[in-house]
Amino acid sequence: MSGVSGAGTLRISRPWPLLLMVLAFAAGAVLSLENLSLILPVSRWWQTFLSTPGQDIRHIMVFDGWLPRLAISVLCGAVLGLAGTLFQQVLKNPLAEPMTLGVSAGAQLALTLFTLWAPAVMLYHPQWAALGGALAAAFIVLALSRPRQYEPSAVSVAGLVVTLFCGSVIMALQLLYTPYLHSLFIWGGGSLLQQDWRNVAVLGLQFLAGMCFAFLLLRPLTVLALGDGHSGSLGLGSGTIRIAGFTLAVALSAGVVSAVGVIGFVGLSAPALARLAGARRLRQRLIAAPLCGALVLWLTDQTVQRFSAMTGDIPTGAATALFGAPLMLLLLARFQPAASGVEPPYAGASLQRPGDPGIYRRFAALVLLLALAMALSLDFGRTPGGWHFTALHALPQVSLWRVPRAVAAMASGTMLAVAGVLIQRLTGNSLASPELLGVSAGAALGLVALLLYQGDALPILRLSVSTLGALAALLAILSFARLTRFSPQRILLAGIAVSALLQAVVAVVVAGGGDRAAALIAWLAGSTYSIGPAEARNALLLCLLLCLATPCCHRWLTILPLGEMTSTALGVATPKARLAVLGLIALLTAAATLVVGPVSFIGLTAPHFARLMGARRPTHQLLLAPPLGALMLVAADWLGRTLLMPRELPAGLVATLLGAPYLMWLLMRRR
Repeated sequence: MSGVSGAGTLRISRPWPLLLMVLAFAAGAVLSLENLSLILPVSRWWQTFLSTPGQDIRHIMVFDGWLPRLAISVLCGAVLGLAGTLFQQVLKNPLAEPMTLGVSAGAQLALTLFTLWAPAVMLYHPQWAALGGALAAAFIVLALSRPRQYEPSAVSVAGLVVTLFCGSVIMALQLLYTPYLHSLFIWGGGSLLQQDWRNVAVLGLQFLAGMCFAFLLLRPLTVLALGDGHSGSLGLGSGTIRIAGFTLAVALSAGVVSAVGVIGFVGLSAPALARLAGARRLRQRLIAAPLCGALVLWLTDQTVQRFSAMTGDIPTGAATALFGAPLMLLLLARFQPAASGVEPPYAGASLQRPGDPGIYRRFAALVLLLALAMALSLDFGRTPGGWHFTALHALPQVSLWRVPRAVAAMASGTMLAVAGVLIQRLTGNSLASPELLGVSAGAALGLVALLLYQGDALPILRLSVSTLGALAALLAILSFARLTRFSPQRILLAGIAVSALLQAVVAVVVAGGGDRAAALIAWLAGSTYSIGPAEARNALLLCLLLCLATPCCHRWLTILPLGEMTSTALGVATPKARLAVLGLIALLTAAATLVVGPVSFIGLTAPHFARLMGARRPTHQLLLAPPLGALMLVAADWLGRTLLMPRELPAGLVATLLGAPYLMWLLMRRR
């Protein structure tokens, strides 16, 4: 197998991919027959197929349940394979697909909103609702990545941000409207359960129409691959064709989401498998990719059904990410991103002279502001009678539950901010953070797995398992980044893949965990509701110990961004120094994740605000970022607790809803 060129073209001359697909088809057929036999004994197949519809319960189970699910898995795979091919052709990005572009998340958010406030639309026209959300998300991603000329890394990061933002809004709505959206969590993971043939008929028509339109655009899309300059010289309006192809792909993706929920990574894997099978021309890929997508999703769903008999129903869409994310890592290992010409943000700033001497005055002002925010969060609140300060005689009573939450939020915000500074300095990437690189998701995965099997685990065991998960995610990311000497683009893309993989595993674990898993959903959103004095004390102690260890990394943080050769020449043992910083990042992230969940954007925004306030050197950034992170999370916890009183939003969720728009603005400004 040859490598992937800069344009993402894969050249294959070996027959093993076709043999692998034949074996996959055989495995899918065997699994399908076995799953059918679990519903209907083999001895009754002939009798049931000849019986009159509606007279036998097994006939209903097979013909209105199992067969529609089989058909919808094949159709959804084919549609996603076609959509992924169109996305990759239009954007010239081999990593583009509905999930990485935020299209699926936008469609899911639109369906959630219409379910709550316009259920009639969901009853009669769910496809149009999904299409509107998908188009809005897709064009936001394009607008965010336009300053970087739609580079694969820029598009992927923009898609991840939009996905996280839409997911946060969906999670907030699920927490606020639990009685109405109780089953949305499982459906959002991509459940292929069917009760009739309606979705099969609708999606089948959409697929046929999509294939017809795709072949009508075949020649313009083929010319478009030559570049805007060549296509323009041939009289082709590249902008119009690009919008037409992109809109068609979005419409196909929205149709799948409206039918079965979010199915991840099939749109990525199907075109890649088509190239491996020898489909090099666009015409060949338009035929081969839907076939590969149908095969992938059919095999995955039959495997899920086989294991669901023992573990309970698992969303098929979450299961596809278990192999789709590793495939993205494989493609990433062989795909060479185009040079962006952007200097790493810390390369020139690391050895600068000390910055503004007023940095310590700003630190003192931030500490005072943090103290004021802590006081307000403890004393100022909202009741059915309105906003007011708590009376002095009632303050001891309310402090019993307000103080632990505020202290835990302050400690977690501080640790995430420090972890963000360390990871940005280590990677030389201003968009790196524990949330975007999958470190928080790794810590969450370890903790979720532990709590599902041992709910009364000791705090030290929880911290140890979370730290191992965070460290494993970091090492997986950096092992891929090492192939290109820690390229910022490679680190971001690897982090996106690892984050998607770990979040999919978390979704599968939660979906199969029963009542205990349902209780974890609020924690995954970053809730401090159950924090008590013991948890707050532990969080504060960990924060103090870990933050006191960060000054030991000052010299490494100053020298490591200059590059491995320069660091070695200056006497730094690069592997040991990098491993020590990674271990500290993992501990900080794991300790914070125990309190506020896996996503909050504090680790990204706090270092940026510190730089905006004049912090250029590592020591100055480590001085300003912690109080900023603590201030943001304390404010988020107070807002989530008071704005919708008596309802409540988790602090991590509020921080994500506030931080994602800032990150979008940051992406718009990046050159």
